[in-house]
Amino acid sequence: MLDTKRLLDQFLGAGAKGASGGSGQGFDLSRLGDMAREFGAGGLGGSLPGGFGGGALAGGLAGILLGSKKGRKLGGSALKLGGMAVVGALAYKAYREWQAGNASTVSGSGTTTEVLEAPRETPFNPASEEEQQSLARNLLTAMIAAAKADGHIDAQEQANIFAQMDKLDLDADDKAFVLDQLRAPLDVDAVAGAARTPEEAAEIYVASLLAVDVDNAAERGYLAMLAARLGLEDALVEHLHATVEGATEKV
Repeated sequence: MLDTKRLLDQFLGAGAKGASGGSGQGFDLSRLGDMAREFGAGGLGGSLPGGFGGGALAGGLAGILLGSKKGRKLGGSALKLGGMAVVGALAYKAYREWQAGNASTVSGSGTTTEVLEAPRETPFNPASEEEQQSLARNLLTAMIAAAKADGHIDAQEQANIFAQMDKLDLDADDKAFVLDQLRAPLDVDAVAGAARTPEEAAEIYVASLLAVDVDNAAERGYLAMLAARLGLEDALVEHLHATVEGATEKV
């Protein structure tokens, strides 16, 4: 049976909770070097993103799907959360500050913004297992769609991805879900249409933002379309970008 929350933990890293016996099982970062050596420079493993090292997106499905993209290296309290919790925490912080009318800012001096887990029983951190699974599925779908936004995942790339997925702790349902999402046509309306609340719309945008390189024109265009389809106000989008940027280590 597909456990989308566990799969999202594989994608984003389980954080400190997963490492200490929580629900997620984070990817063993030490295996990245072995995978790269095994697949060599000619395979996807040869272009695993060094910029992810030590961050929430370091390896696992994120490292494999994003290939040579720069991605993001989350640090501080965001890194400790991992999984679905980190997406909810980032979206919650941005959403709350936007509602309060605070200015969107990015931390300076090489520090990362403090990010706390979203309150329980809110759209950012649902209490029921059913709601958690539904939210995780929508976030995974959004991240995989964003990873495809620049068209870099072609048939050969998919073959490389699935060869390397065999190295991860994924069952048949997990692999089938990722395969279906990779093969599906890019559909920003379907991604946006999954949002059931304004808060979930913000989370879907954050998940998508974590999976793209904002220096890439195609991906910037995708994010702009997604924000419009999600009905996000410009000021909220600015807060979401600033919050993710603030939680990203300055390298």
